Amino acid sequence: MKLSVSQRKLYLLSAGLLAITCIIVMTWGMWNAPAETAATATAAPEVSASPSPTPVAGTMKTVVYYQDNYGYLVPVTRRIPLEDGVAKATLSLMVKSAYNDMEAARLGLRTLLPEGTTIDIDVQGGLATVDLGVNALKATDAESEYNMVSGVVQALTEFPTIDQVSFRISGRERDRLTHGTNVSGVFERGQINLESGDSGVSAQEMKTVELYFPGESSSLIVPVTRAVYGSGDLPTAVLELVKGPSSQSPFDNAFPEGCGLIGVKVEDGVATVNFTREFMNIAEQSDGGRAALRALVLTCTSFEGVDEVKIEVEGEPYDPGESTLTVPTFVNDASVITQEYISTQTASILDID
Repeated sequence: MKLSVSQRKLYLLSAGLLAITCIIVMTWGMWNAPAETAATATAAPEVSASPSPTPVAGTMKTVVYYQDNYGYLVPVTRRIPLEDGVAKATLSLMVKSAYNDMEAARLGLRTLLPEGTTIDIDVQGGLATVDLGVNALKATDAESEYNMVSGVVQALTEFPTIDQVSFRISGRERDRLTHGTNVSGVFERGQINLESGDSGVSAQEMKTVELYFPGESSSLIVPVTRAVYGSGDLPTAVLELVKGPSSQSPFDNAFPEGCGLIGVKVEDGVATVNFTREFMNIAEQSDGGRAALRALVLTCTSFEGVDEVKIEVEGEPYDPGESTLTVPTFVNDASVITQEYISTQTASILDID
């Protein structure tokens, strides 16, 4: 989904103000700290390709769904206070508000539900009945409305106790929302960010694979569902990943130009992916290829039975560096994304190379 000029200006202004605030806070801290501390504070922290959120007493991990500037749904792992009604608390973070919008902007993302939308959830036997207030009918357009429904379903089915979701609006069943999005019946976890049909694959032949691509910022990884010929197996998924995003996608290919796939084999839970020699150029990318490696690991481990990923180049083992092929237990970590996003915006404002 494309933003209007005014919306993009507002978004960039919010990001700029956030970055400026962080600069002021950091500068104040350095003025009031000893010289040695100030020198240490200016050093950029090293971020691994597969960071893990730090456990905090009295909190728990949950997955919140946002959308990026192009309308792609993006799952983000956040830590929230440990309390009853965690499913409702999770959806509440997806409602437009001053606080939630600022938190989303710190991630380079946007919230999904219209401002003022109230939420009630009843879970019985794996079915979550979600009652959204009347403000849920105020989505700005059909794409935002569809993303709202899809994001709610995806977020709730992250919980092991929820397999299906049904909707009510102000306590009543509805067939469709304002812009025509279907909310009748029961919803199950679906294909996220399904690519539009430019592959020529018919419905009868269609199989799908879930791929992961670096998003608008390399710190974000975005899941994409692609229709393919054949069985939709692991070698097919890796081949499609190496091909890169579709022609209609705003994302760039994470793999070096000319990189090809020789083969994929799985043995004892380990997927060994063999690339052509052009893969070696991955180290020349601005992030050292970490985003591409995360995308590869997430794509491979989305298949049942794959617990580890190893890389070969022309049949020889390739060492990508310490921890870069660690299997993430989540796609995006809010704390890491915020840190990298603020650093990027700060560098942009100060014109730092």
